Amino acid sequence: MKYKIKTIVCLFLLFFFQRMEVATAQKQHSSNEEIQKMVHRDLVEAVKQYHFLMKNVPADSLPRTYQDGRVYCVTPYAWISGFYPGSLLYLYQYSGDTSLSNEAVERLKSLEKIKTVTSSHDLGFMMYNSFGNAYRLFHDPHYKDVLIQSAKSLATRFNPQVGCIKSWNKVKSLDGKRTLYFPVIIDNMMNLELLFFASKATGDPYYKNIAIQHANTTLKNHFRPDFSSYHVVDYDSVTGKVKSKETEQGFSDNSTWARGQAWAIYGFTMMYRETKDRRYLTAVQKMADYFIDNPNLPKDKIPYWDFNVNQPGYTPLWNYDPNKYPVVPRDASAAAIAASALIELSGYVDKNISKKYLQTAELILKSLSSPKYRAAVGANGGFILMHSCGGVPGNAEVDVPLSYADYYYIEALTRLNAIVKK
Repeated sequence: MKYKIKTIVCLFLLFFFQRMEVATAQKQHSSNEEIQKMVHRDLVEAVKQYHFLMKNVPADSLPRTYQDGRVYCVTPYAWISGFYPGSLLYLYQYSGDTSLSNEAVERLKSLEKIKTVTSSHDLGFMMYNSFGNAYRLFHDPHYKDVLIQSAKSLATRFNPQVGCIKSWNKVKSLDGKRTLYFPVIIDNMMNLELLFFASKATGDPYYKNIAIQHANTTLKNHFRPDFSSYHVVDYDSVTGKVKSKETEQGFSDNSTWARGQAWAIYGFTMMYRETKDRRYLTAVQKMADYFIDNPNLPKDKIPYWDFNVNQPGYTPLWNYDPNKYPVVPRDASAAAIAASALIELSGYVDKNISKKYLQTAELILKSLSSPKYRAAVGANGGFILMHSCGGVPGNAEVDVPLSYADYYYIEALTRLNAIVKK
């Protein structure tokens, strides 16, 4: 009798756990279906919105933001010029809508002259996000040539004594008291992918070697022990020694500018992809964890423009008026960049960590796709996202749509779409 009871109990438990496994699998499948629906809906809406934006952009300009009922545009020489054609190409990749690719190709014609510019460190943003996506999709050898020349121009800004590509030319800090002579900003990590492309396209390791030296120097000097990032490190161009660590777009020198931290996560994830150097993977996980686990990250995962605004121990070095921003502005662009980076990073780490990164990216995208951050089709001048910050210290583009927020949002959705379709 005892044997029969044990047998019945065992059969019951086996049946119970099997049902639990089935229920869990169904729940996971349902969750995956939910994400697929979200991604599809958001990309379809993005296509519609960019058809609207296309009507608001003059032929000789690129869109930057939308304020006071007007779309503000820039020339091809602005650092954000590559984001619009890049966004169009991602949306074409998803939809197959040739009107988007035709618009992008037309914009590339005005951008091509940038390939010989040596006065900007932003050639990666300007050329790789535009021509790089075009070459990836169309394999036009002319686009490859443009990218190689762009990398050559970017390489002229490399100083072997410093081990970095110079960001800005001589500038004065916002407080008006300090002059930067060889500034390197954390944003510059985003321009290195162009150099890796050039080495692969030409077979010349020079370009990737520059990128690796820049990344190694940045990893050494741009991070605190908790792997939060400084915005700017200024070097002595002769000795290569660090002169100062400060900020231009963050709250204070010792604070963590949210978009800067997102640039770091994205840039060092790319460095690991290109080199498979585990030092980068170890470091970038700590950068990502700082962002994700930060007690000042709101529940919806859309960060304030700086993680340390108005906190004790963080004093702004410029005339910051807290009454001007009674509600600390969020930065949807930082969130979109981080989401895109985390999706890629999730593919390089252990299973449990991967789950953490991917789920965080999904939460960010769910928030960005909500009416709180995403504009209705036909509104917002044609831009997709609202509530980004360009430069709060200078009161420039605060709580507005921005072209690069849209770009990384679309890229993140594209990357997530590739995962959920498998």
